[in-house]
Amino acid sequence: MHRKAYNAEGAVSVGPYSHAVESGDLVYLSGQTPIDSKTGNLVEGDITVQTEQSFRNLFNVLNSAGLTPDDVIKVNVFLTDMGNFQAMNSVYAKQFSSPYPARTTIGVKELPLEAQVEIEMIARRS
Repeated sequence: MHRKAYNAEGAVSVGPYSHAVESGDLVYLSGQTPIDSKTGNLVEGDITVQTEQSFRNLFNVLNSAGLTPDDVIKVNVFLTDMGNFQAMNSVYAKQFSSPYPARTTIGVKELPLEAQVEIEMIARRS
């Protein structure tokens, strides 16, 4: 099977994977942690800062695939502390317009590089 993959300059991979892979009219975006693509390091700051950076990375990937946040149909959010849910949700609400994508938020023990959040998306090409 041939994979049509996308990699964005404004996102970082910490393993052997593509930033996104297209299958039919769906584009599956790999999870993005709050890594600053300029430094290659995890951004310093609280869950708000980390969530904002994760979305910046994801939207760079969307852009590289010729898509926008309006094309996102499903989001999965992974948090290392569910006590951060409200702060993450405040940032999340500003990223999309209504009707919002479907979403799942999952509490996990840990994430790569000690990130507090990782977010992945599925988008649909119009």
